[in-house]
Amino acid sequence: MDLATIVGIVVGLVFVVAGILVDGDIMAYLNLPSILIVLGGTISATFVAYPLPRVLEAMKIVSKAFSNSEVQPSEIISKIIGLANTARKEGLLALEEASDEIGDKFLQKGIMLIVDGTDPELVRNLLETELNFVEERHKEGQGIFEAMGSYAPAFGMIGTLIGLINMLKSLEDPSTIGPAMAVALITTFYGSLLANLLFLPIANKLKLRSKEEIMRKEIMVEGLLSIQAGENPRIIEEKLKAFLPPKLRELMEKEAGVEANG
Repeated sequence: MDLATIVGIVVGLVFVVAGILVDGDIMAYLNLPSILIVLGGTISATFVAYPLPRVLEAMKIVSKAFSNSEVQPSEIISKIIGLANTARKEGLLALEEASDEIGDKFLQKGIMLIVDGTDPELVRNLLETELNFVEERHKEGQGIFEAMGSYAPAFGMIGTLIGLINMLKSLEDPSTIGPAMAVALITTFYGSLLANLLFLPIANKLKLRSKEEIMRKEIMVEGLLSIQAGENPRIIEEKLKAFLPPKLRELMEKEAGVEANG
C-alpha cells in the first residue's frame, strides 16, 4: 500500500474542510445538484472521449496509484546475477529450469528466447517491442485521468452557469441572490477540487509508476542480453547498477558487503 497517495488525499480533504470550518458552515458546501453535474458530466465526457473497455481498464490501473508492492530494481539485479552465475556454471540451457522459480512473465519470456538460441538482436527487438506496447497502454490510462482532470473544472463552470441562469430568473427577490450565487459557485469548487486533488495527481502517480516499471524491464533486457553474450556476472552487475540512483546503488553495495562478511 502506497501511504503517500492515501495520506495526500486525506490530508488535502482535511485542510479544505478545516479551511471551510474556520469561517463557514460545511453544510453550505454540500449540494447534490452540483455533485451530479460535475461527476455525471465528467464521467459522461470520458465515455464520449474513450471507448468503454479502455475506461474500464483505466479504472483497474488506478489501483497502481495506491499500491507499492512492485519488485525493487535491486531485487531484479540480484535475480539476474543469479541467472548469470547459473548460465556460467551450467550453460544457457540450465536457465530454463531456473526460470520456473521466477514470477515475472516478461523475464521468463526473455529467458526462454535465450534458451531457444534466438539471435541477440532479435531478442532485443522482441522485448523492446513489448516494452513499447506496455508504455503505450500506460499512457492511455494516464491520458484518461488527465482528461478527467480537464473535464471536471469545465463541468464546474457549466454548473455555475446553470446556477446563474436560475438566479437571474428570481432577481425580483433580492434576498435569494446571495444564496443562489453561493450554490452556483459550489460546482466550480467541486470541479477544481476533484481535478487538482484526485484526477491530475493520480495521472501523475500513474506516470511515475509507469517509468518505474519500464526501468525495471529495461534492466531485465540489458541483463538477459549480457547473459546471452557470456559476460562475467560481476561485469553484468556493474552494468545494471548504472540504472540505479546513487543512494540505492550504495545501499545495494552495503548489503552485498554484509553478506560477504557474514
